[in-house]
Amino acid sequence: MKKYFLILLITSSLIQAQQFKFAWLTDIHIGYPTAEEDLRRSVYDINSAEDISFTIISGDITATGTLEELSLAKNILADLTKPYYIIPGNHDTKWSESGCTDFLRLWGNDRFVFEYDKFLFIGLHQGPRMRMADGHWAPEDLRWFDSLIVSLPNSNQPIIFVTHYPIDEEIANWYEMLDRLKNVNTQIVLFGHGHNNKIYDFESIAGVMGRSNLRAKDAVGGYNIVEVKNDSIYFSERTPNIKTKLWHKVHLQQRNYEALLVEQKRPYYSINQKYPEVKPIWEFNSGNTIGSSAVVKDNSVYVGDASGYFYSLSLLDGSISWKYKTQNSIYSTPAVKCNYVVFGSADSSIYCLNAEDGNLIWKYKTNAAVLGCPVIEDDIVFIGGSDRIFRAIDLETGKLVWEFKGLNGFVETKPAFYDDKILFGAWDEHFYCLDSETGKLNWKWKGDHTGTFYSPAACWPVVSEGIVFFAAPDRKLTALDIETGNKLWRTGKYKVRETVGLSEDGEKLFIRTMTDTILALSVSDKLEEPLWITNCGFGYDISSSQIVENDGTLFYPTKNGMIYLLDSETGKILWQHKSTNGLINTITALANNKFITTDFNGKVNLITIIE
Repeated sequence: MKKYFLILLITSSLIQAQQFKFAWLTDIHIGYPTAEEDLRRSVYDINSAEDISFTIISGDITATGTLEELSLAKNILADLTKPYYIIPGNHDTKWSESGCTDFLRLWGNDRFVFEYDKFLFIGLHQGPRMRMADGHWAPEDLRWFDSLIVSLPNSNQPIIFVTHYPIDEEIANWYEMLDRLKNVNTQIVLFGHGHNNKIYDFESIAGVMGRSNLRAKDAVGGYNIVEVKNDSIYFSERTPNIKTKLWHKVHLQQRNYEALLVEQKRPYYSINQKYPEVKPIWEFNSGNTIGSSAVVKDNSVYVGDASGYFYSLSLLDGSISWKYKTQNSIYSTPAVKCNYVVFGSADSSIYCLNAEDGNLIWKYKTNAAVLGCPVIEDDIVFIGGSDRIFRAIDLETGKLVWEFKGLNGFVETKPAFYDDKILFGAWDEHFYCLDSETGKLNWKWKGDHTGTFYSPAACWPVVSEGIVFFAAPDRKLTALDIETGNKLWRTGKYKVRETVGLSEDGEKLFIRTMTDTILALSVSDKLEEPLWITNCGFGYDISSSQIVENDGTLFYPTKNGMIYLLDSETGKILWQHKSTNGLINTITALANNKFITTDFNGKVNLITIIE
């Protein structure tokens, strides 16, 4: 869908700013081989320049968001003699072992706002938080921005906006921030992510991408020096102790985006007209990011959000039956059995609540955030944490049954249970099989790619006929023998990533490729030709949401909010529906024509097919 808006540049009222300079660092990536040395050199160089007033740091402070990497970055940045203002990037949030809380503890905030000279500087990141997807402005952050703008004493104050991603379709809801920035006197948007100096135009808002502080193939890293002088902003690339080279200039002026015809793109929802029988029944809006799936028991829907609230909603109309407040974000998809509902929180606790009234039955305190999803088998809760411990806990009492301490990374996945064995991956490159009764390690497996980013950690593994299947970021599909851990087969033919599914009868394995297609394979100890391949046309998709089947229907949501329902026998597309333009978590299928979605916009939806 295309709309049009008007832009007027009022050149008669120029912004007369005094001269000042600031340093701009981005994509520091502490954890990469030269990152520490590159950052120390830049900090020393900034301190040697007396005319630099402050420093802006626009995200990707670390490689993987660990407390160790973040703490080292903070210690180095503490040597800056002038103030600095910092936001996280996707590397600090997607792989965050703390559920994005360590950054807040260390720096006190993951946003910033301050005035300098006549300018208002606003820094706001867009994740994505904990789930592999496009960037996404969190609803809670958009509210913060709105409240800030409403409170401005001068609505024409020139604004310099700082973020991490370019404000385009790399962010699922890019248009929500662009529309806001066009309602104020936005002079320029500064961002990183791409590691190169580059000029952008965001629907006539000037954008500048800054180079990474990393040296890459050069001998020395670098950063940008930004000078605001009279009616312009000047950008110069600085190579510490070597040179400063001017490379861009942006003219400053009063901006009112109201009069020049400019084409703009917005998400397209016409697919819902093609399939009008797909009907949303109710919607609940928590107002905060939801990064987990819902579970349903009887007439109740259970789910948590990034504010730390855990909800029980009525399946009938989506109204709140009860809610319980933890002390930090919830990214753990809950498990429910009888009257017990169990989940983890980034406040480093595992909770068990009474499913009927929300009262606390027990709480188990761990040593770090609990981002893993529990499974309940034989009245035992199995769940992994960010303290690198996997635990078995008695469902009724909350007492520890056993713990496995052999992990070197955090757990976010939902483990699989098979024949007295627990199977899961962790962010330490390994996939594990533990004895469910004792916690003893049966075996662990590592792929042929080295590095944390290739860990089989986000996929929910599926098991059938003595085989465990999973897909990792290395774009390979793997089948292991559950008894031995031996590789049965492994293929990169289909270019998969972190998404699989299993038929209810255990006979078919469902795969989502990274471009356009979903396919089915027979569950077998040998790789066979696909039973069917369907080109769904969803484009490039890196979502870590899983495929589920219910009574012959497959459910899969893309990173851009398109939901596909396929016939599991033939692969035929039965229906499609688009309810958002951002990530939808793994769908909770109630029947072959009724399902529940949760998404990054903080919404829970009950959707049904009415024929």
